[in-house]
Amino acid sequence: MVRSRKRSRWGVRTACVLGVLVAGVAGAQVKPSSKGASAKASSKTAFSPELVREKARALAGQGYKVPASNLPASYEQLSYDEYRDIRFRPDQSLWRKEGLPFQAQFFHPGFYYKEPVAVHVVRGKQVEDVPFSPELFSYGPLVKAGPLAKADGFAGLRLNHPINRPEHFDEVAVFLGASYFRSLGRGNVYGLSARGLAIDTALPSGEEFPSFREFWLEKPEAKSDRIVVHALLDSPSVTGAYRFVIIPGKSTVMEVEATLFARKAVKQLGIAPLTSMYLFGENNRGNYDDFRPEVHDSDGLFISMKNGEQLWRPLQNPARLNVASFQAESPRAFGLLQRDQSFANYEDLEARYELRPSVWVEPVGDWGKGAVQLVEIPTREEIHDNIVAAWVPEQPLTPGTERRFAYRLFWGFEPPRAPPGATVLSTRIAAGSTPKARRFVIDFSGGGAAGDAPAEAVITASRGQVLHPIAQRNTVTGGWRATFELLPDDSSAPIELRGFLKTGSETLTETWSYLWTP
Repeated sequence: MVRSRKRSRWGVRTACVLGVLVAGVAGAQVKPSSKGASAKASSKTAFSPELVREKARALAGQGYKVPASNLPASYEQLSYDEYRDIRFRPDQSLWRKEGLPFQAQFFHPGFYYKEPVAVHVVRGKQVEDVPFSPELFSYGPLVKAGPLAKADGFAGLRLNHPINRPEHFDEVAVFLGASYFRSLGRGNVYGLSARGLAIDTALPSGEEFPSFREFWLEKPEAKSDRIVVHALLDSPSVTGAYRFVIIPGKSTVMEVEATLFARKAVKQLGIAPLTSMYLFGENNRGNYDDFRPEVHDSDGLFISMKNGEQLWRPLQNPARLNVASFQAESPRAFGLLQRDQSFANYEDLEARYELRPSVWVEPVGDWGKGAVQLVEIPTREEIHDNIVAAWVPEQPLTPGTERRFAYRLFWGFEPPRAPPGATVLSTRIAAGSTPKARRFVIDFSGGGAAGDAPAEAVITASRGQVLHPIAQRNTVTGGWRATFELLPDDSSAPIELRGFLKTGSETLTETWSYLWTP
């Protein structure tokens, strides 16, 4: 379940999900085609989201079949470097010649991408195919000479829109590899990913990775600020129909509707899953001999509970697998955030971790009982995505049943709504006043209405003793600082810590939650 990728310093960001490579690729030019990416009529049936749902429902009633790839040997045998040397030609972008506000480009099949992904365009209510053609791509010098062959589909797709400058079409969303997709807001560079669905994450039986098999792109209007994408999901256990409304901006918003159909019982379903990377930071430096102070795409899990409590869990790169569940009945929001946006805390001119987006998940409607699950996987390299967060419903998905979920994803630097109180900025840990004790220093942002009133640090531990809790104004940042010492008992089991600041009966901050391992 670890997803790995090259760092951006190599000019691409690649991902490998149990052998499925995700990559941005580069190459040289071939003779241009005057046609560009075009669509061919494929169906006279009027398109609607129900058409995709019916297709997923019918598919769930059949036995699972691994899609036949029928890839030409010249594509299937591409090496990593050869695959990187193939690139979609920008002048062939779908809708480019029509001057529409969105353009679509496609990824070449081959290497790890052996299963074809079908792409269609919806014009009005009619469906048209987008056929694969070698003329849509440039093949660089590393690609072995040979006849260019046809294929049954693409590996995935990207959507472009002028999000940063009016004259330039930037990437705003990519769907590539299993059910993974990524997006960004204005000024961001790619970081963490989302998925259509997670199945049995971190269970001993092993994780199942569903895939998007088919896409329908609704042709945008001339002045549209959004684009609509429909997708068909398939796996041995579940099928699904998805609708994405993508609205680029300072924070790019994705409105997601998912209808799931079970082929067989699923032990653990993960809704709105997010996947990220955390190698080390100020709270969990480890023994890395690295000039950079921190290396991560996200620094914490955020949860806004139904009762109004807001929780922050700093991420860690643990010595062994950590799985934590936070009971969250129909949560207001959750997400993996990159709160630390200071270059000085990363010092990486190539990866630019301070520009990575946060992703905030906002459920629409009542999701019922469940929990937000956080999975932290040990890793020694930043090429591995080792963090997973998803909402796990209490109600199981059983064969023959149908479940619908709707939610919004916000990709960008800032959350869509200002928090009600002060938020956690950093967590630091050091030696305490006695040999066994550990000292914790937690900095909060400004917030709350305490003014100059004295604040109290409320700290609890699942085991051991909490000593000397102190809250004080941080006159440098304008926020708050809480410090305390933890004196653990003789057990080697992890200790759950929680803390917040208050003045009188008023809570000033969100709840800080931390797992400390002796």
